[in-house]
Amino acid sequence: MFNFRPGRMWRGAALAASLLALAGCSMFSSNDDRYEPAPLTEYAPGMSVRTIWSTSVGSGSGFGFVPVVVGDAVYAATPDGSVAKLELASGRVLWKADADTKLSAGVGSDGATTVVASPLGAVIAFDDTGKVKWKAQASSDVAIPPVVGYGAVVVRSGDYRIQAFNIENGERLWSLQRPGPALALRSNAQMIMAEGLVITGLPGGKLLAINVGSGNVQWEGTVATPRGASDLERLTDVVGAPRIAGNLLCAVAYQGRIVCFDVTQGGRPLWAKEFSSASGMALDNQFAYAPDQHGVVSAFALDSGTNVWKQAALKNRKLTSPAALGGAVAVGDFDGYVHFLSRSDGSLLARLSVGGGAIVSPLQTTPQGLLVQNGNGNLVLIGTN
Repeated sequence: MFNFRPGRMWRGAALAASLLALAGCSMFSSNDDRYEPAPLTEYAPGMSVRTIWSTSVGSGSGFGFVPVVVGDAVYAATPDGSVAKLELASGRVLWKADADTKLSAGVGSDGATTVVASPLGAVIAFDDTGKVKWKAQASSDVAIPPVVGYGAVVVRSGDYRIQAFNIENGERLWSLQRPGPALALRSNAQMIMAEGLVITGLPGGKLLAINVGSGNVQWEGTVATPRGASDLERLTDVVGAPRIAGNLLCAVAYQGRIVCFDVTQGGRPLWAKEFSSASGMALDNQFAYAPDQHGVVSAFALDSGTNVWKQAALKNRKLTSPAALGGAVAVGDFDGYVHFLSRSDGSLLARLSVGGGAIVSPLQTTPQGLLVQNGNGNLVLIGTN
């Protein structure tokens, strides 16, 4: 049960957002071998993995595209405007729709309403037959997936405005804007919904919990504080999705920290460690897992923040946000490989190519296996033995 104290509202107009393309450390000289991707190494296999199915949704990929599993179905979209519902167990396409525009983010779904967004801020909702239910307009471009639930569709736009629309007709319910930095990281970011709240990280290192019904900020936490003289040095964005495990709400920031807040204590930090990630984190009931900006994967004890292990074998391979599955934690890389590491010590257990070039969408744990959206716009379900 969340027990957040009300947060204070900030006033003032948002600064103009400028996206900075940072893929790992690509801003640095390519002649510097410190940033060369680590080669694939030999290892003693510790688990068996296989492709259960692979199905094309559309064409392309991007940071704003994340498949959503609801019950026995998976919903997904691609930049070419394709939106689809598939059967999770088999990959069979149940319906496929065309948004009639290029897309920049998707999907959000509750199983009855599925929502995508365009680079010009169009918000498009489909019913569960694949027909357009309504269209609405956000205040600017939308580059992170919408979230759907509690009677609302919530989007976050590039002008740092969070907006909610009525799930049935697209009528605007509320709008909340926060000041933002001059530069923002181009990376995967997600909002989540829990117990009537939408929880979102923001550029600048803040984490907000907002009442879905009213738009009132219930709590505000600091994941990281910008430091440095230049805009680039002060680039401190919350990346990936906020994660919940029991009474803990955790998040990680680029050039900042990895933090777990105790929601039973008014959202006070239980622990925080200096850390910089460009992709995000995952939790289980023991550990928090995150690759740093150089691709070194770490595990932190949930109760104390103690760094339990580090794995540097995937350094500079531009890793995705991780996902925990069985005895492993999995990450995707720039070359279309999914790597499985031991949750207990970080050792390499397995590797599987899903093709399609760079994987940028976060991996999703499902009851049927690990769901991957690859660089070609295919959904791939990986099973383990």
